[in-house]
Amino acid sequence: MTKKTLIVVLGPTGIGKTDLSIDIALKFNTEIISADSRQIFRELDIGTATPDSQQLHTVKHSFIKTHSIFDDYSAAKFEKEAIAKIEELFKHYDTLVMTGGSMLYIDAVCNGIDDIPDVDKEIRNELIERHKKNGIEELRLELKNIDPEYYSKADLKNHKRILHALEIYYSSGKKYSSLLTNPKKKRNFNIIKIGLNTDRQKLHERINKRVDIMIANGLMEEAKSVFGHKKLNSLNTVGYKELFQYFDGAISLDEAIELIKRNSRRYARRQITWFRKDKEINWFEPDDKKNIIDFIEEKTAKTHSC
Repeated sequence: MTKKTLIVVLGPTGIGKTDLSIDIALKFNTEIISADSRQIFRELDIGTATPDSQQLHTVKHSFIKTHSIFDDYSAAKFEKEAIAKIEELFKHYDTLVMTGGSMLYIDAVCNGIDDIPDVDKEIRNELIERHKKNGIEELRLELKNIDPEYYSKADLKNHKRILHALEIYYSSGKKYSSLLTNPKKKRNFNIIKIGLNTDRQKLHERINKRVDIMIANGLMEEAKSVFGHKKLNSLNTVGYKELFQYFDGAISLDEAIELIKRNSRRYARRQITWFRKDKEINWFEPDDKKNIIDFIEEKTAKTHSC
């Protein structure tokens, strides 16, 4: 029986994942699953570096512009939808490509994610309002009393983590720590992980250039079109939140652009730190296409013969 293979192309923002993924998909005559937590939103395009119309015409992509910024979406929902799509596509292909830089989305497909209950929106909104009114310290103490195990290992400076743990508890009655079992789910397909990275200075130059191109292509106009919904979690993302500050009059346009570049570079560093922990990733320079293709062909030849 032929063993199916998912080729995962990952790496920091701006490294060139889209172009390489298309080359790989063309080589193996297959389709691409996008694992990008922002390209999934149909209202966002320029600031999320969504593949352009020619790229989407060249290779069929899934999970591009399939949801709205108003949808309550998560890595857990992506796991269910992506696995269902992968199983459907494996009826027609021996090999698929998945690409993106969203760490949790990739991890959800490759390893599975904890089954977290749905959150009551009223409870979420109430906790958000309490955070705005009273600050984070009160919520920290609340979490400490309710779930000391999670409190002991949580990033207490990250208010989103604290709010999420509390909303889970108040929605389900279960401690967040009791739900974090970290089970690695066994997939019925092989996974080959291709990581792209390069010299830090080169990466920073690529990121800075890409931001300039986004601004030239109309990122400001795109950000204005969603400015009225700036409080949505889907819009709390690099490229939009900085321009929202500019629209609010808090900073100048030049400052906003520099902040987008700086925050993009910082996000890239967080991505690299996360991915470096995964020993299954095979690392390459982004321009090393021939060696990457040769490596994948060698690996798939072995797995497809199993």
